[in-house]
Amino acid sequence: MAIEVARPRQSWLVRPAGLPLWPLYAMFALMPVWWGLGVLYFVWPFFGLVLFILMATRGRIRRPAGTAFTLAFLILVAISAIRLEKSTTALVFSLRLGHLLTGFLLGVYVYNLARDGVAWSRIANPLILYWLGLVALGWFGVLAPTFHVPSPFALLLPDGIASERYVSALTTLSSTEFNPASQNPIYRPAAPYPYTNNWGTAYCFFVPIVLACLTAIRNRRTRVVLFVSLPLSVVPAFLTLNRGMFIGLGAGLLYLLGREIARGRVRLMLPIAVIVLAGWIITLFIPVVELIDNRTSTTASTRDRLDIYAQTWSAVMRSPLIGYGHPTTVDTTYAAEPLGTQGLLWQLLYSHGIPATIVFYLIFAVIARRMAAAVTPTGLWLSSLPVIAVIITPFYSYVDPNLAVLFGAIGLGLAAVDGPVNRGAT
Repeated sequence: MAIEVARPRQSWLVRPAGLPLWPLYAMFALMPVWWGLGVLYFVWPFFGLVLFILMATRGRIRRPAGTAFTLAFLILVAISAIRLEKSTTALVFSLRLGHLLTGFLLGVYVYNLARDGVAWSRIANPLILYWLGLVALGWFGVLAPTFHVPSPFALLLPDGIASERYVSALTTLSSTEFNPASQNPIYRPAAPYPYTNNWGTAYCFFVPIVLACLTAIRNRRTRVVLFVSLPLSVVPAFLTLNRGMFIGLGAGLLYLLGREIARGRVRLMLPIAVIVLAGWIITLFIPVVELIDNRTSTTASTRDRLDIYAQTWSAVMRSPLIGYGHPTTVDTTYAAEPLGTQGLLWQLLYSHGIPATIVFYLIFAVIARRMAAAVTPTGLWLSSLPVIAVIITPFYSYVDPNLAVLFGAIGLGLAAVDGPVNRGAT
C-alpha cells in the first residue's frame, strides 16, 4: 500500500508547486476554536469553497473512484430545492448542501495530495488534531455535563434566524445532550456537536482512522499520543450510550475479520481481539448495557423512532422522486423530531427522494469495492470506513463536519490503492 520515499525537507503547511496543506489545518486543527465561537457548522462550506478554488486554479485534478456517482447525487440533491417554501428552510438546505460539497471536495483534495507524493503522515496530522479535540471535548462533557450557553455567533444572529430550531441547536454551546423528559436523566457527551449521536458517529469513523495512523505513522511522539488518546476516548464514548455507534464499530470489525479469514490471513485478529477485550473490561467499570436499558425503558425513544420512520416512509411515497427538500415538523408523530431525521437514510429519502438515496449508496458501493484491494494493515483499517458509513445510516446522519472526516480518510485510502504514496517516515 505504501512505499517510503526520501524527500527534501518542506514547510509543514505548504508543499511547493502543489496543493497546500493549510486548509486541512484550518478546518480540523482549529475545530475547538470554531466550536467555541459557535460557527463550526457555518465555516465548513466556506472551506469547501476554498478547496474548490485551489483545485480549480491548479488543474490536473485526479478523480477518485465514485466521482461520477457523487456528481449525479449532488445534482439530484440540488433539484429537490424546488420543494422549499420558506427562506429559513432555504438557508438550512444551503447549509446542508454546503456540507455535502465540502465533504466530497475534501476527499478529492486529500486524494490528490497523497497521489502528488505529500507524506501520508503530514496529510493525516490535521485529522489527528481533530481527533484529539474530539476526545478533549468528550471529557469536557464528562467533567462539566451541565455546561450550556449561547455562543458568540448566536448572540449576533437576527431573531428570525436564531429561532430556527436547527440553527439554534448549531449555535448553542452544550457539553452534553440531555433529555428533560427522561425519568432518570443522563448527561451524554455531545460537544463539539449539537447532538450526542453526532459524537458517536465521529467516534465510529475515527477508531479505524486512528488505528490506521498507528500502523502508518512512524513519528514516536505522535504514536504515543495516539496510544494514550485511544483508551482515554473510551469513557466519553461509552457514556454517549449510542447504540448505533456500537453497531457501526461492530460491523466494521466483523467486516475486517471476515476478510482476513476468507483470505487465510490472521494479522488483524490480534488487534481486533485486543479491542474487544478492552471494551469488555471498560464495561466492568461503566455499566453501559444497564445504562442503555435504563435510558430506553424510562423514555419513549424507541417508540418515537419507529413512529417517525413509519410517518417518514408514508410521506416519501407521496413524493418519491425529489422528496421535500428538507425535514419537516408535523403533528402526526409522538416525538418532537421532524420527519426526515433520526438517520441519514430517512433524511435522504424524505428530503431528496428515492433516486438520490440509491445513488448515495452506489457511491459507497464503488468506494468499498475499490478499497477492498488494500492489503496492508493501514489500508485494511481504512477499508472498513465505507462499511461503517453505510451501516449507521438508518440511525445517524453525518451531513456535517463528520462527512469531511469520513471522506478525508477515504481519500487517503483510495490514493494508496490507486498508486504508490509516500508514507513519509520521520
